Amino acid sequence: MDAANRGELGYSISELASELGVSASSVRYYEKRGLLAPRRTGGNQRLYDRRERARLKLILRGKHFGYSLDEIARMIGFWDTDLDELTQIDRSLAFGERKLAEIGSRIREMQALEQELVALAARMRARRGELTQEHMRKRS
Repeated sequence: MDAANRGELGYSISELASELGVSASSVRYYEKRGLLAPRRTGGNQRLYDRRERARLKLILRGKHFGYSLDEIARMIGFWDTDLDELTQIDRSLAFGERKLAEIGSRIREMQALEQELVALAARMRARRGELTQEHMRKRS
């Protein structure tokens, strides 16, 4: 069965998890958090359609970029609320701008730490040289 037909019929949790490289328990957790809403078969098996697959991909992309599930939920909406594309873009841009500011701040902090460590290493090397010279003089 090709991917288009599979999306029409639905993916099992194991198929979806395997395809997207995530554990089935993670998929169930996202459902529990209200981010996914698969339909159920008569035997209560979860079936994920193309829309749910796309939502899971968005969740995973958000996680990759360091967003919390609460932030992701506000960007893409919960399964029971349909956000229009403009609202999704506006929310994503706002979160993205905050994330970029946070990353910029972290970069500056790391650069300052790097400078401090370079200076400390230079002082330690100089002191080591002094101690080595003193030790050599005492031996002579």
